[in-house]
Amino acid sequence: MYGFGDLIAILKKSPKKIVFTEGTDARILEAASRLLASNFLKPILVGKEEEIIAASEESGFNIRGAEIIDPLKFDRLDEMIDMFCELRKSKGVTKEQARGILSQANYFGTMLVKMGVADALLGGATYSTADTVRPALQLIKTKPGNSIVSSVFIMVRARATGDNEVLAMADCAINIHPNEDELAEIATEAAECAKIFGVDPKVAFLSYSTFGSGKGEDVDKMRNAAAKAKLRAPELQVEGELQFDAAVSPRVARTKCPDSAVAGHANTFVFPDINAGNIGYKIAQRLGGFEAYGPILLGLNAPINDLSRGCNASEVYSMAIITAALA
Repeated sequence: MYGFGDLIAILKKSPKKIVFTEGTDARILEAASRLLASNFLKPILVGKEEEIIAASEESGFNIRGAEIIDPLKFDRLDEMIDMFCELRKSKGVTKEQARGILSQANYFGTMLVKMGVADALLGGATYSTADTVRPALQLIKTKPGNSIVSSVFIMVRARATGDNEVLAMADCAINIHPNEDELAEIATEAAECAKIFGVDPKVAFLSYSTFGSGKGEDVDKMRNAAAKAKLRAPELQVEGELQFDAAVSPRVARTKCPDSAVAGHANTFVFPDINAGNIGYKIAQRLGGFEAYGPILLGLNAPINDLSRGCNASEVYSMAIITAALA
């Protein structure tokens, strides 16, 4: 497994800049102060400079050396407005409207990534996931060949042998009822992300059925999605539909699907909908002792990630490293 040391080593070879859209938040300031003590990831804090400095002094975090950008005083604001209008010309956005929209930190920060001022963005400690995803979809847009933004959680648990067990679970946060094509896209994107964490992905499309043991539209959907994922990425080890026990237990797999190379050894799980995904990763986290890193957004042209509003500074720091390593 690629631990954070490995991700940091990647970033040390090619240092990045990450924009934090909530520059006065104490959790962001603490994470930024930790990053500033290193040399692999430079934080950019969005907000009024005097307010950010006052907040850092009040919370006791040293942010000397951080780049602070006030949306209202940005020296390339006119250029940003022009680019924004061009990106949103189908909506008829005027320069005056663009100026107002770009006074919002989430839109301004996303445009910093679009303009190459920053390599990645991390936000959402004080606003909703939708307010992170919407600007990203509108401005960064999805990668060629992708039609949606999705998400994955990387689940990590220490083994008694001293190494880590690492799993990927998708989509647990973004798409409510993905269709077959969307599930195939979610699977291939999650598998690519898993590789960054040292996982050799073996992808299981989860269901209440294993190879036709159950019937229904949801079973058909997962079976068809698995077939489409195989066509989308022929080199990927994919199986479905599988029940969870058949996906992870070699003993059960020998009984239910003895000819499968994935069954019994799956490490990348695709859930049929957000209900199953969100419940599943939280069961693994709360009862299984896994640390959950994410949601990591997938399918965009640049790494944009969302924080939980209940996050702590350590989680901000970890997600900053993960997000930048994807750049």
